[in-house]
Amino acid sequence: MKVALIGYRGTGKTMFGRILANRLDLPFVDTDDTIERRAGMPVREIFAASGEAGFRALEREVIARLADFRGVVSTGGGAVLNPANVAALRKGGTVVLLEASAATICGRIGGSDRPPLTGLSPEEEVRALLATRRPFYRRAADFCVDTGARQPGEVVEALLALLKGRHRDPAVFARFQMPESEAGRLAALNNTTRLYGIAGHPCLHSRSPPLWNALFERCGIDAHYTWLGHPDFGAILAGAQDLGVQGLSVTIPYKEAALMAADRADPHAEAIGAANTLLLRCGEVAASNTDWIGVRRPLEGIPAGRAVVLGAGGAAAAAVYALQDLGCEVTVLARNADSAAVLASRFGCGSGPLRDFGRVRPAIVVHATPVGMEGDTRSLLSPADLDPSMTVFDLVYTPAETPLLRAAAARGCSTIPGTEMFVYQACEQFLHMTGIEVGPETVREALGV
Repeated sequence: MKVALIGYRGTGKTMFGRILANRLDLPFVDTDDTIERRAGMPVREIFAASGEAGFRALEREVIARLADFRGVVSTGGGAVLNPANVAALRKGGTVVLLEASAATICGRIGGSDRPPLTGLSPEEEVRALLATRRPFYRRAADFCVDTGARQPGEVVEALLALLKGRHRDPAVFARFQMPESEAGRLAALNNTTRLYGIAGHPCLHSRSPPLWNALFERCGIDAHYTWLGHPDFGAILAGAQDLGVQGLSVTIPYKEAALMAADRADPHAEAIGAANTLLLRCGEVAASNTDWIGVRRPLEGIPAGRAVVLGAGGAAAAAVYALQDLGCEVTVLARNADSAAVLASRFGCGSGPLRDFGRVRPAIVVHATPVGMEGDTRSLLSPADLDPSMTVFDLVYTPAETPLLRAAAARGCSTIPGTEMFVYQACEQFLHMTGIEVGPETVREALGV
C-alpha cells in the first residue's frame, strides 16, 4: 500500500502522515526532509542558492524514486503542479488532498523560515496560491479531507475510512446501459478501485472505456472506467455520485446539461457553453471542456482562413471556439438555421442554413454532428460541395472513415479523421481527471490507430 498526502503547507501532511503510517505499520517519507538530506541544507538555503527551479528539480528526483514505494508519503505543497510527480505518486497508491482555510494555514505556518513565493503579504500569498493550485490539487487527488476543524484523531480515522473503499450497490449499476459482459467486471471490482465513466445516450459506441482502462493499467492506477448510458442526465449524475464515481466523460447529448449541473467550471467550458469533462471530487462537481483542444491540435499548422462548422450543438461550439483561437473567420451552418444563429451570436460569427455552404467557400470544414456515425450512411455535404483545396475534419470517430471523409478524399481534399480529435481531447481529459500527462502516441497505441 502507498498513501500520498498532498496539499498546501500547513494542512498537516507531515503530522497526519506520521500518525497514519504508525497506524498502518508502514514506513513514512516526508519529501521535503529527504530533499534537505540530499542537498545537505534546509529548504530556505536551497532556495537562496538555486532558486525555486533548483528546489523543484531536487523534488522531482526524490518523488521519482517513490514510484514503487510502499508506505505513507508527505509531499511539498507545489509538488503536484508537475504531472511527472503526480504519475509517481499515483502509481500503485492512493492520493489524498488535505485542505484547510487560508486563515487556518496562516495560523499554523506563522513564523516559518520558508521563503515567500510572491511579493504578497503572508495571508494574501496563501489565498492566491490556493486559488492557483486548487485545480491541480483536485485533479491529482483521489479523495479530500478537511483538517481545519478536526482533531488529529478524527483526521486519521477519516483517512483510514477512505482507504477501506466503499461498497457499491449492484442495483445502481443496473440502471445504466452497458455491454452485458461489463456487469460481471463491475461485480468483481475491489471496494478500493476508483470508478470513472462515459455519460451519454447512446454511449455504447464509445471507445473511451477500453482506452482509459489501458491507460490506468499503464500508469499503475487502481481504477476502472465503464459505460453509464441513460436517457436522463440527472439520473446519470445521481447514480455516479451514489457509486463514488470520480470522473465523467460527457458525450452527446449531455454536454450543455453537464455544464449546468456543475458547481464550478473552467473558463473554456464557460465560453463554449458546454462541458465534456466532470470531476466529482471533494464534495463538488467541476466542469471543463477538452473538446476544443481536440479540434485545435490537429488543425495547428494549417493556414487560418474561412472555416465552416457544420452543426449547432456542444461539439460545434467547441469547434467554433478552437477555430477562432486559431484566427479563422468562422461561419456556423446547420439543418436548423435558427439553432446555427443562436450559436453564432455567442461567438460573433456568421451563420446560415446548410444550403449556404457553396456561398461561403471555406478553406476548412469541421463537421460536428452525429450524422455519419456507425450505421449511418448519410453525409451533410455532397461530393459536389467539396473542393480539393479544402481541409475536411469530421469529428465523428466511429467509423474512422465516415461517408463525408470518403467523399472528401475522393475529391482530393485534405482530410482529418475524428480519431485525431478523440486522441487529443483524451490526452487533455486524462490530465484533467488524474493530473497525469500522456502523449498522443500513447493514446494512439492504446486505441490501436
